[in-house]
Amino acid sequence: MSANVVAIPEFSRKKILSVYAIEAKCEFLKALRLPAYIVPTLSFPLLFYIMFVLVFGRNQMLGSVTMAAYLLASYGSFGVIGASMFGFGIGVATERGYGWLQLKRASPMPPFAYFAAKTVMSLLFSSILVLALFILAVFFGGVRLSITNWLELAAVLVAGSIPFCALGLAIGYLAGPSSAPAIVNLIYLPLAFCSGLWIPLPVLPKFLQRIAPWLPPYHLGQMAQRVVAGEHWGSTFLLHSLALAGFTALFLLFARLGYNRDDVKMYG
Repeated sequence: MSANVVAIPEFSRKKILSVYAIEAKCEFLKALRLPAYIVPTLSFPLLFYIMFVLVFGRNQMLGSVTMAAYLLASYGSFGVIGASMFGFGIGVATERGYGWLQLKRASPMPPFAYFAAKTVMSLLFSSILVLALFILAVFFGGVRLSITNWLELAAVLVAGSIPFCALGLAIGYLAGPSSAPAIVNLIYLPLAFCSGLWIPLPVLPKFLQRIAPWLPPYHLGQMAQRVVAGEHWGSTFLLHSLALAGFTALFLLFARLGYNRDDVKMYG
């Protein structure tokens, strides 16, 4: 082998898994030390839940569920969406701006480890938020669900954050590091409001109720609402799942376009 050629080490499967685990741990600890991420991601949904339960009354009925249960599903969806979009959107854009992604791509680290680590980080923070909301719902909102429904709701909310990881990734690759926070907020907050995650959808104007099914947060919110209402996982649940899968594919396509644009800038 020529002295000018640098050999790239080959990793065993065990070492690859170790790299993935270390990268995910570092992403989680890094986010944990960022008050600008932790405070709004965890505190806003919890404060909104308490405030609106107080405003509307926890025992007031909305359809077949109490307001406290309805808002648990809504603000659970709102919270996991925020954790995913801010974790990916701002994180990827900032690290691109500092050239950190170029350094990682030049290293022998598996290329997918970076994205997997951010996904794990978002899922962990989503899980922490969901658990905190569950505690509030039980002790503050008086929500009573079966063990099965609690587990189903947790699974729907945490897994439902994945499409919004894809949306955050697209923003991270298409936006600059200074503009990413504003763009995430401009997309996240109106989407949540128009999808009925802040204020119950039946209370919103009719034209917003017609727009909502075209927005991805609406579908996650509706899936969560079906769980708290005790409805069976039927064809409607499947349609919401397929809609979120379609949005995920679309967001990943935009992220790929941004990734390719970076390739062109780097390599010509």
